[in-house]
Amino acid sequence: MYVVLVYDVEQKRVNKVCQYLRQHLHWVQRSVFEGEISEGRLEKVKAGLRRVINPRYDSVYIYRVRERRWVEREVLGVEAVELDQII
Repeated sequence: MYVVLVYDVEQKRVNKVCQYLRQHLHWVQRSVFEGEISEGRLEKVKAGLRRVINPRYDSVYIYRVRERRWVEREVLGVEAVELDQII
């Protein structure tokens, strides 16, 4: 499946969340990640995020799409990272 993950966390946890997610998904822009991931691996990512975030103050949104081909992305302005160039 293809996911788009967006987070909004307190400043003191931003780096920890970002570094953790970079191990699993492609960084797109500031607090946005996306990429192909299995259901099992996504569950592991969610479990890891639960250990890092504070659910009373932080939020993580995960949008699931069966396949990337069903996602149409439009960028206005500069694209921070082109996904096709990620190895």
